Order: sequence, then C-alpha cells, then structure tokens
Amino acid sequence: MKLNISNILTLSRIIVIPIIVACIYLKSPWYGWIAFILFCSASITDYFDGYLARIRNEVSNLGIFLDPIADKLLVAAVILILTSTDVITDLEIIPALIILLREIAVSGLREYLAGIKVSVPVSKIAKLKTSLQFIALAMLILNVSDISFIPILLIGKVALWSAGILTLYTGYDYLKSGLKHF
Repeated sequence: MKLNISNILTLSRIIVIPIIVACIYLKSPWYGWIAFILFCSASITDYFDGYLARIRNEVSNLGIFLDPIADKLLVAAVILILTSTDVITDLEIIPALIILLREIAVSGLREYLAGIKVSVPVSKIAKLKTSLQFIALAMLILNVSDISFIPILLIGKVALWSAGILTLYTGYDYLKSGLKHF
C-alpha cells in the first residue's frame, strides 16, 4: 500500500467521520460548529486529493478505490445521523433516501462493469452533484449550531432537495450508460 499525500487526505476523510457523527449527536452549538468545520474540511479534501494526485503524478489504485468510498461513507453517515437527530425529517427524507439509494445502486453498477472491464468515468454533473450534497449537508450540520440570524435549516433543505434531484438525474445517466453492457 503506497501512502502519499493524496491517499492520506482520502483516508483522513474516512477517519474523521465518527468524530463528525459524535459531534452532531451531542446536539450542542459548540459541537455543531466542530462538526461543521470537520465536515467542510473533509469535503474540501475530496477536491484536493484527486487534484494533488494528478499534478504530482501520484494516482494510485488505492486512491482510485478509496476516493468514491470515502465520499459515500461521509455522505451516508451524515445523512443517517441528521435523520436520527430530526434535522432531516418529513418530506426531506425523500431526497436523503434518493441520495443513499443512488450511491448504493451506482456502486453496484460500477462493480459489475469493472468485472467486465468497462470503466464509467465520473461526469462533471456528478461532481456538481457531490458538491451540492456536501453544501446541503454542511448547511444542515450548521443548523445544529443554533444560528438564528439566517434561515440555515431552510437553505439546507432547499439544497438537499436540489441535490436529490441532481442525484436522480446522474443516477439515471449512469444506469442508462451501464445498461448497454448487460
């Protein structure tokens, strides 16, 4: 296993997940801020790990394997804890569920396609989807911090619905591309 700065950034995204979840679970404004800062930092590493790997010519099989897993673990863990702490409730569970189901379905599709030696590259719209998911979840985490001067919860829920819609689109796009190989 080759550890370089890119792989360390990816691994840090996975390692910080339990701390983020614990901070959200504690439902304290102080811990809400810690969760927000850690989540934003972890989200930013999603850009920099790939960028650094490419410019430093350090793209590795470990990084290619771990990067999408780190994203999915981070998003899924935060969605689940925000749902369990009633930050994501009622109709907002629908886009949250869409996000989780799409991630599972696309992972399965990618695994199947890899088995038959077919690669499905990540599209620019899928990268936008991931960014929008990170923004939505960051806003919802920030809600735990009891900010009252701006409608953080409303902004987070609108962003979550937007991410859900974009997630549906990219899921359909991947499925359409993948079905050609069945």
